[in-house]
Parts: sequence; structure tokens; C-alpha cells
Amino acid sequence: MIDQGGPEGKDAVAGVTQAAHHDPRSDIVSTVDEAPFHVPVGALIKLAVPAAVMGVFCSLSLLALSTVAERLSGWLWDDVSAAFGFEAHSDAWTIIMLTGTGLLIGLVVRYAPGHAGPDPATVELVAEPLRPVVLPGLAAALILMLAGGVSLGPENPIIGINVGIIVWVGLKLFPQVNVPVWLAIAVSGTLGAMFGTPVAAALLLSELNAGDKRIPLWDRLFAPLVAATTGALTTMTLADLDLSVDVGTYVDGGLKDLGLGILISLGAAAFGLVAVYLFVPFHRVFQKIKHPVLMLTAGGLLLGVLGAIGGEVTLFKGLKQMQELPGLAASTTALGFLVFAVVKLFALLVAATSGFRGGRIFPTLFIGVALGFAIHQAWPTVSLPLAVGCACVGILVAATRSGWLSIFMAVAVVPQMVLLPAFLLATLVAWLLVTNRPELIARPAPPGPVAPPA
Repeated sequence: MIDQGGPEGKDAVAGVTQAAHHDPRSDIVSTVDEAPFHVPVGALIKLAVPAAVMGVFCSLSLLALSTVAERLSGWLWDDVSAAFGFEAHSDAWTIIMLTGTGLLIGLVVRYAPGHAGPDPATVELVAEPLRPVVLPGLAAALILMLAGGVSLGPENPIIGINVGIIVWVGLKLFPQVNVPVWLAIAVSGTLGAMFGTPVAAALLLSELNAGDKRIPLWDRLFAPLVAATTGALTTMTLADLDLSVDVGTYVDGGLKDLGLGILISLGAAAFGLVAVYLFVPFHRVFQKIKHPVLMLTAGGLLLGVLGAIGGEVTLFKGLKQMQELPGLAASTTALGFLVFAVVKLFALLVAATSGFRGGRIFPTLFIGVALGFAIHQAWPTVSLPLAVGCACVGILVAATRSGWLSIFMAVAVVPQMVLLPAFLLATLVAWLLVTNRPELIARPAPPGPVAPPA
């Protein structure tokens, strides 16, 4: 999902894949629509080096913030809990931890310069570049969110941090390169670093297909994909990143499985639409609590209660937790997996609408995996790889409205190419259900009418 709010955000989307520098010939309106456009190859080559460096930076910033959050998490959940006589993931400590996390993030949002960025419920995956003064508060809120067990991922804040830094530095060092190009480089580098492959960035940017249509697509994607590649390579070199879940090997069931995949995808998409339709009402309820410290503390308390109900597996962003689900299959019923999915859905709603700084892709992915296990446990004849992959596709389509991202994430979780036709067909059918529906975002209220002068 791409935010197009505000003039700068619109420029960012419109030019997210434009050429690397301004060609004065583009100021001349041609009377021939089919006039050829000379791609500035030299400028693309010159921009490749800073794009590569910035891709490495995107990965290092993600890894640094994640490492700090992970170590803080271990200290809080293990050492501090033991010091106070609690078991690490007991119900009581879960409620204490999440409530305290909400309080601390509320203090950051209230007192940090720039208030840790805009209300995350009203912005999408990519928004306007933030001012540098805002970024330290956003980084602190991100670290606390990840360490505290809040059911959100790092994607929105880390993209905001990297975009803010790279746009600021890029304009200082290369003022001839415009903001949309730096924004595209930062977003692509971060996506490459986050998923360990430049493919996700390529798919998302090609789905937008923005910029001057006379310029070939791969010329528009050149510098961003350089950043995505170096970001992915850096992450794969320094970290052990694996999104796949152990669901066994798929045995082709023919046309019957295609039909089952469609039904599973539609059911998961409908499940995701529950969150979509509840998103704005949840946001309105939390907005009635005017003070951010009180609002986030209340949100943390609710998250703690949900975590106590769903257990440890429903806490945190969900990537590590979804990989633990296969080990629970022997002792968990279909209803148990469904409870995991429902608790995580409501935790996502609470966290995303009460002011916590975080993204929604990873927790949504956990929900899809849990739904897939629930379906397989209820009907063992349904292939587990098919159930998990198509459930992920369906709910991600509802939550992100990005077909390519949904297919990519399903293949990342169930990396079995034989299932790709089923995933693609499931995506298309789920798209028919969710298109024209509201999105998982609370749009800011439009300004009221301006009174005429007296």
C-alpha cells in the first residue's frame, strides 16, 4: 500500500521510478505522443554507486535496530522477569510487559521531537519523507515495539527511517537528483534487506508502473534495484534470514487442489476483511483518548490481555512464531490454530490503531499461516502446503491490496514452485472479493469547509 497523501507524497509516487536526473528536453511538450525518449544511460551508471552504498546502509540500519531490539527483548522478558519472580512468558508478565511497553512508547510519542512521526494508522507502507529531527524518536519507538512483543512488524518504521536519512543525505550530496529517485532507492534497498532478495522491490515498483511511460520499465527501476540487490546481499551475508515454514512437500492433486486453493483463498480474504471493516471503528475509539501516553498504555494493556489469551506464539511480529507452528501441530487442534489467528488479528487491530509504530505485513502473514494449519487440522486430506500458501495469499491481498507482494510472500513461506499456478489463481479470485472494499487504513478526516470572508 502506497500513501499518496500530501503534495510531496504524490510526487514521490508519481516519480518513484523516474530517470536519475532531470532532462531539460522533458520540459518541451512534444506534439507527437510516440516521440522517442533518450534514456540518460550515463546518469544511471553514475547513480549506481551511491545507490549500491545506500542499499548497504538500508540493510545495516535494519540489522542494527533489530539487534538492539532483540537484545533488549531478551533482557526484559528473561532477566527482568526473573528478577521480579515471574516466569518469562507467564500471563502476568505478558500483561505487565505489554502495558509497560505502551507506556514507554507513549512517552516517546508525546515528548520526542516530531512525536515519532504521524499516526501510523493513517499512513501506508511508503509515505512522505520525514524530517531528520523526527527519526530518533521513531527509531526509539520501533526498538521498544519490537522488544516489548507488540504484534507489528518493523517494515513501516524502518522504511520511514531509511527514506528520511537517504533523502536528506542524497539531496545534500547530489542535489541534481530529485526526491522521488532517492525515495525509490531507499524503499527498494529496505525491502531488499528485509526480505533478503531484490525480487519484492522489483515486483512492488513494477506494480506501480509510475513515471514517464516513454522510459522503459527497467531503466526506471535501474537505480532502485541496485540498492535492493546490495541491501539483500548485505542481509544475507550478515544474518540468517529464512521466511519459509516447514509444511512438508506438496503432492500435486490436480484440478481438485486448484478448486480447494480458491476456496481457501476466498475464506482467508474474507477473514482479512473483518480486520479491514473493524480498522476505522477501532481507530476512532482510541482517538477518543486524546493523550498519547494514556492511549498507548491502554493499547498495551489490551495487547497484554490478548497475549495472555493466545499465548507466547501470538506475541511479537510473528515471523519466528509462525515457524514454530509446525511443532505445535501434534498438540493443537484446528480450533486452537483458529484461536491463534483470531487473537493475532485483534492484536494487530489494537496495535495498529492505538499509536504503536510498526507494520502490518508480518503479523498478517502469521495469521495466514495459522489459518492454513487450522484448515489442514480440520480437514487432513487438504494439502498443508496448499492450505498455508493460499491462506497467506488471501489474507495478504485483503490487507495490502498488492497482488505481487501477496504472491511473493506466499512463495517465500512455501517455496515450492509447483504451487505457483495455484497461488496466482488464488490471488486473482481473492482480488475479485476485496477490490472496491475499504483498505486497512484510517484516512485522515478531510478539512472542513472554509467560511467565506465577511
